[in-house]
Amino acid sequence: MSRLSKGNPSGRFTGLADLYAQCRPSYPQAAVRLIIDRCRLGERSLMVDVGCGTGISSRLFALSGVPVLGIEPNQDMRRAAEAESVPESFPAPVYREGTAEATGLPPHSADAVLAAQAFHWFDEDKSLAEFHRILKPHGWAVLMWNERDQSKPFTAAYGNLLRTLPDTSAVETQRGLAGTALLKSPLFCHCERVLFTNEQTLDQQGLLGRAFSASYVPHEGVAAEAFAEELEALFSRYEKEGRVTLSYETSVYLGQPSPVASLGSSSDR
Repeated sequence: MSRLSKGNPSGRFTGLADLYAQCRPSYPQAAVRLIIDRCRLGERSLMVDVGCGTGISSRLFALSGVPVLGIEPNQDMRRAAEAESVPESFPAPVYREGTAEATGLPPHSADAVLAAQAFHWFDEDKSLAEFHRILKPHGWAVLMWNERDQSKPFTAAYGNLLRTLPDTSAVETQRGLAGTALLKSPLFCHCERVLFTNEQTLDQQGLLGRAFSASYVPHEGVAAEAFAEELEALFSRYEKEGRVTLSYETSVYLGQPSPVASLGSSSDR
């Protein structure tokens, strides 16, 4: 079990849905394409997007023609996802209450299970067992994160400011290591990690929204006001023509279910 999975991971994003939907970065189209090609996803496939939040990743795959079922325990986030639409020519994502550890889906029903910017909040062992249970024998588990690229001056300065907050280091450490759970799990084989570059260009309000969409940032009172002032000062130092750019390294972890009979007790629960 990860340390973060004990810290009310579903409830801590209540009240942040609007900021999250508006200000979080998307994912590189090249990463989406790799996942679709590697997992052989198409119009007759089912991708289960676990911890789908406001549906950022769900809509990306739906707009590529892949049917998506989003699983999200937080009602605010799920309602924000349901409020967003996709063009009628594409399959609209369907959203359902559930958790990574207990999706409520039948065995062997998914062609791919995705956790985008979410797996570090899960109980690793229980969620991977659940992924294994609901995946078809030749399906794929996919974990994806945008991680800040500290080699870029503004992104490094932004990260340094965030790390002055009490909970940031714990979240970042757990997030950075979480993907290795899939690579090491006996429930999965043919595992790999693939890296992509990504970036997000923001004005001052966008930068404030991006920062305050994080659950570990102070959201009210003197601490929140002081943090906002520091963000504004940081923006002033680095902005060019009223914009700054956050640079990311996007990690994609993939693995297929291992057909190991001795693991039946966990994969058939």
